Amino acid sequence: MELQERLNDVRSRIAAGERQAARPAGSVELVAVSKTFEAEAIRPAIDAGQRVFGENRVQESQGKWPALKAERPDIVLHLIGPLQSNKAADAVALFDVIETVDREKIARALAEEMKRQDKRPRLYVQVNTGLEPQKAGIAPDDTPAFVSLCRDELGLSIEGLMCIPPAEENPGPHFALLAKLALKCGVEKLSMGMSGDYETAIAFGATSVRVGSAIFGAR
Repeated sequence: MELQERLNDVRSRIAAGERQAARPAGSVELVAVSKTFEAEAIRPAIDAGQRVFGENRVQESQGKWPALKAERPDIVLHLIGPLQSNKAADAVALFDVIETVDREKIARALAEEMKRQDKRPRLYVQVNTGLEPQKAGIAPDDTPAFVSLCRDELGLSIEGLMCIPPAEENPGPHFALLAKLALKCGVEKLSMGMSGDYETAIAFGATSVRVGSAIFGAR
């Protein structure tokens, strides 16, 4: 399949998932994960009308996205990979959405940079639903307090939660946990679901899904 065919297939599956879950059409946003792909490999997706993209690394993104965004100012770029505090300034400058706020040091660095640059990317808190030691994210039990810290002490507007379930586990309970935490925290957005499980995530209330290999092919 060509990229446009794969993209249309993912879009169709998202629409079917919305219908099956009795959710409004268009209620789930597709974040096309373009990490490791060069600009020329991304252009066909842009030409096919895709405008929301996800990247893992700040430095890699700086090499390709400023030019693409200059060509298409309506592109929305999500940071979905780990963020180091020394990259906070670059992340605030480039990204429209930062999904990986996962510790107080990062939250403070972002608050400082957003004030300095007078730029307000939308923010999500990453939750480590599986309590995996090798994976970034706030522990589920600590999430409400962390969201409160971001809002009340640092003045950050947190619009959603994000998770990456353990690869070897059924993702459903993790998606259900994230949805429950979102209600407790008073946030509306849920970034969950990737190429292998985004249809399940839609059934559990995902408002955005992060799909890479099903669109761009194997890395």
